Amino acid sequence: MRTVYLDHAATTPARPEVLDAMWPFFAEVFGNPSSVHEAGLQAKEALARAREAVAAVLGCRPAEIVFTSGGTEGDNLALLGAARASRSRGRHIITSRIEHDAVLEACRALEREGFRVTYLPVDCEGRVDIAELERQLDSDTVLVSIMTANNEVGTVQPIAEIGKLAHAAGALFHTDAVQAAGALSLNVESLGVDLLTISAHKIYGPKGVGALYAQRGTPLAPLIHGGEQERGRRAGTENVAGVVGLAVALSLAERERETEAGRLAQLRDRLIDGVLERTPGAHLTGPRGDRLPGHASFYLDGVSGESVLVDLDLAGIQCSSGSACKAGSTDPSHVLTALGLAPGLARNGLRMTLGRGTSAGDVDYVLETLPRVVAEACSGALVT
Repeated sequence: MRTVYLDHAATTPARPEVLDAMWPFFAEVFGNPSSVHEAGLQAKEALARAREAVAAVLGCRPAEIVFTSGGTEGDNLALLGAARASRSRGRHIITSRIEHDAVLEACRALEREGFRVTYLPVDCEGRVDIAELERQLDSDTVLVSIMTANNEVGTVQPIAEIGKLAHAAGALFHTDAVQAAGALSLNVESLGVDLLTISAHKIYGPKGVGALYAQRGTPLAPLIHGGEQERGRRAGTENVAGVVGLAVALSLAERERETEAGRLAQLRDRLIDGVLERTPGAHLTGPRGDRLPGHASFYLDGVSGESVLVDLDLAGIQCSSGSACKAGSTDPSHVLTALGLAPGLARNGLRMTLGRGTSAGDVDYVLETLPRVVAEACSGALVT
């Protein structure tokens, strides 16, 4: 039986080049980067080279990179750190209803601390209401946080436009770019962001490591205390092997970005067109344009999304209903309900995200299998 992995938005396999680069830092170059002897200095130098490589992709200074444990910590440091450090200027934060839970839960935590949070609506394809953003900005607004591209429906937001509005109102601007890394340009100057989050395991790097860009001068209160690592912004001995892996993965992804994005966009469109043509009751979520190149997402009428996922897995097709962080939850997708879907339909999401290993043959296999799986699920038949 063929195996087709279509859940690259959840995680990706580490590239051989990444593993090769990381390996020496587990046993050979094992020093603590804060130590002043030779072993420590070797690790410190590797950390510096990795920081320079990440900064080169983002178009910023190496000192503006804070290494973290991944996207969730990066988002929390950006939201909680910037808001708390800016509370003397104001207590209003603006975000959207379709952000990752790392942002939404951080905002709810800030509400419990006395901050006021505005959750912007989106249209039926997941685009933030820019006019409403402009109306909500006021002198009390200290931070705007809008993700670059949505993890569930693939919608790409007009980040540069949003950044200009935020800065005109005197607010800081953060974007969660975890899904956009390797697919879109993340030049921070062009985007006009003060804070930007990335994670290694979405770009064929290791799990448990990420980075936060924090523009020089941006107020940022640390979440983790206990040492002066990362210029006092994130205490704790650095994950040198992971950071090296992140830098290699990001550099490779950027080098291949335009070519790979074009290839994936062609496969994505073939998949979307085929699913909509061959699968009764399948509807696209998110836009046809302004979408991540490897992202296809749908909702299904008249059939349990969970049962379809199980039957697809039995057929060798690995995909998801939405965010991996919500796996196992019976609640409807907050993203799909924000797009206007009824709760019942919002439980029937189907997300297929393509990656480096996805081939035209894989797409053909999905298009042969999915209609049969949905038809059998609708009729109550068992997949054999």
